[in-house]
Amino acid sequence: MAVPVLWSGDLTETLDFYRTLGYTVTHEQTRPYAYGAVQANGCAVHFAAAPAGTELPAEQVGCLIMLDDVAERHRAFTAALRKRYGKVPAKGSPRITRFRPGQSRFSVVDPVGNTIIYIQRDEPEEVEYSGSRKLDGLARVVDNARILRDFKNDDATAIRVLEVGLGRFGAQASPLDKARALAALAELAVATGNAERAATARAELRAIALSDTERAAVAADLSAATDLADWLAETD
Repeated sequence: MAVPVLWSGDLTETLDFYRTLGYTVTHEQTRPYAYGAVQANGCAVHFAAAPAGTELPAEQVGCLIMLDDVAERHRAFTAALRKRYGKVPAKGSPRITRFRPGQSRFSVVDPVGNTIIYIQRDEPEEVEYSGSRKLDGLARVVDNARILRDFKNDDATAIRVLEVGLGRFGAQASPLDKARALAALAELAVATGNAERAATARAELRAIALSDTERAAVAADLSAATDLADWLAETD
């Protein structure tokens, strides 16, 4: 069994943050040195002070935690953070990253800047970071943007990938692939605060002739932008 040890910062503040998320504090000491530990669902995380003179980065990946219920855990954490802070902290430290249906991971950044990535246990082991090789054209572009958005939290690059992909493959792409690309672009535009581009992407999508089956297939992708806007309205 391996137990991650992260930087403690202000130990009291750090442990209180994890209490908010539902963790139980199992150890807390300030002398002869600061050290703390929390545990939830059999998974422990420990905290120790950085060596004297060490300048910590603003944020750093602390550890990965594998879950069987990543969506439910995100819902629980979001509710707890909203209750504690009045809004869901989505910027700075602490914060929680957004989550959409079908996503398999999210991150929590604590007050010290430690980042814990919570991952669905059955997430595919091999991720095609340049889009699935089973896809081509605009479909592969959309998959690449998904990876950038969900796995790397790189919204800006995901937007560029979609814009370039639409310019390169949009004319010959199927209506469904083009609609999915525009839906993804609308969500990312909402995430980055570009309401005008989000509205344009929605308008372009509505102008595409889709069958009832195709429109139903893209409905969840399009509603993700609306859901995200609602979620962001509850954040800082």
